[in-house]
Amino acid sequence: MTTPYERTLSIIDAAHAQDPKRLPPRPCTDIQPPRTPYELHYANKMTRYLSLRSPSASETLRIAVRAQHLRRWEVPRTDFPATKPGYHAWRTHLARRQADLAQQMCLQGGYDSVFAERVAGLVRKEGLRGGEDEEVQVLEDVACLVFLEDQLEEFLEGYEEEKVLDILRRTWAKMSVRGRELALEMRLGERSREFVQRALADA
Repeated sequence: MTTPYERTLSIIDAAHAQDPKRLPPRPCTDIQPPRTPYELHYANKMTRYLSLRSPSASETLRIAVRAQHLRRWEVPRTDFPATKPGYHAWRTHLARRQADLAQQMCLQGGYDSVFAERVAGLVRKEGLRGGEDEEVQVLEDVACLVFLEDQLEEFLEGYEEEKVLDILRRTWAKMSVRGRELALEMRLGERSREFVQRALADA
């Protein structure tokens, strides 16, 4: 018999698997594996970094980490104005929507309403400012680590240098001491590592 945890993760991952964006194909082999949906790939990385950042993480935090970016592709950035307020409105909308979806999936998986609401609160990152909730800080660290490993190269291609440096400085400011330690241990590409070093030198 499966547990609520197993059922909920299965429901979440089934949603991630519907992401139409796929990772680039791997080098040719005799048997070509199917291309992984990007959000499932992202969720796997979030879980991996959580195991490094907080090996004894609670069940609620493990599910909240797995539920980041739930069905995010359904609300593209272009649905909101191409301004700074528009960007913040998009992010706020995503956080609330993803929290609602995670809460529903927890209930569907067999958790009670108290557990489901706690997961939703973590996904919304309630209590992050001021460090009121240590688990929310752990989630933020994990998201920042995945950004550095998985998305920084794309940002380097799409933004001007000063913009990337500003993003890196703000990312660093969001992280805890332990999160920063893990970031410094990462094996980044040469250009990514150079930009991180420049951003920290100017911080």
